[in-house]
Amino acid sequence: MSADAHAPNGRATASPTSAAQSATSPGTAPAQSATSPATAPARQATSPGTAALPATSPGTAPARQATWPGTAPTQPDASPSASLARPGALPPLRFGYGTNGLADLRLDDALGLLADLGYDGVGLTLDHMHLDPLAPDLAARTRRVAHRLDALGLGVTIETGARYVLDPRRKHGPSLLDPDPDDRARRADLLVRAVRVAADLGAHAVHCFSGLPPEGADTDTAWKRLAETLTPVLDVAASAGIPLAVEPEPGHLLATLADFHRLRGALGDPEPLGLTLDIGHCQCLEPLSPADCVRAAAPWLRHVQIEDMRRGVHEHLPFGDGEIDFPPVLAALAATGYQGLTVVELPRHSHAGPHFAAHSLPFLRHAERTAATLPRATAPALQQAAPPHCAPSATPEGSSTR
Repeated sequence: MSADAHAPNGRATASPTSAAQSATSPGTAPAQSATSPATAPARQATSPGTAALPATSPGTAPARQATWPGTAPTQPDASPSASLARPGALPPLRFGYGTNGLADLRLDDALGLLADLGYDGVGLTLDHMHLDPLAPDLAARTRRVAHRLDALGLGVTIETGARYVLDPRRKHGPSLLDPDPDDRARRADLLVRAVRVAADLGAHAVHCFSGLPPEGADTDTAWKRLAETLTPVLDVAASAGIPLAVEPEPGHLLATLADFHRLRGALGDPEPLGLTLDIGHCQCLEPLSPADCVRAAAPWLRHVQIEDMRRGVHEHLPFGDGEIDFPPVLAALAATGYQGLTVVELPRHSHAGPHFAAHSLPFLRHAERTAATLPRATAPALQQAAPPHCAPSATPEGSSTR
């Protein structure tokens, strides 16, 4: 998800030093070890004897997983430096493409296109044109999508960054931070619906974000609202066995890896709380390089979005149009043992979605092959300071209206 939003005046920000320390602070217990036992394929059946989330329709059993999906397998020497020291030894990554970048296609056509192009999966944004989460017969429509995914052999993650799915006048509104508790409950309900859809589809995670801090609200109040509103959603996610993967989003309350750790601490480090890492956002504003962000985020990594981006400008770009050096990023990601989808996110290029989908996968596979030849990882590299939360692009395609 990319809001491309202006940061509100007075928004407290973490310094580059504090962000880097928070993301890698020693003694912090991770929500899930990066070397937990390997999970079964994303579309496995319900485990006997486990409590299951109520399906979206009678008789539809949610897909359960014995351990949190997307985590690393146990290996004798699974450290990033050990894997990177052995050319050709990196486990293959699984690439997907986001339906928010294929909004002009019917969902069935979009899924068929991605399968034909050789993608491993899809980042499915629940929206009015693609598996509308608020329209009637959600359960029956979800079953049809599940059958289509099975037939095509595509994995799936559920994304919740639709611009106007809840409010036709407010982009990404209402949010988890809104002053009105009923509005916050509407966003929480959407996330609960997303978790149930994810369970029925066998998705490896549900993506979400905090939202913009409301004007006039103090920061402490906003953080309290975020934690309180997410708590019941996390309870449902725990019952479903589906991680809720929060994305640090430039301009939002939760904008950085340091902010993710603040939320994790406020909630008591609940097991279902994970992280969506957007590689472009790392280039945009994090103090660490994108590859070092991957290494710092590894224990909590449940979903990955990827695109190109420039330092200090929040604009999702096709590969090669920005500044990111992708082989080191993919080498770092593979070395963590991450098994979820790495999803291309180009929502502003949806008008030419099939073209960019066709060109993105060969680029990533080439970068992955190059990654296998890289030497051992070096010490974390600090980037030059970026403007707070990244400046929105000056071009229409990168404006604050996304």
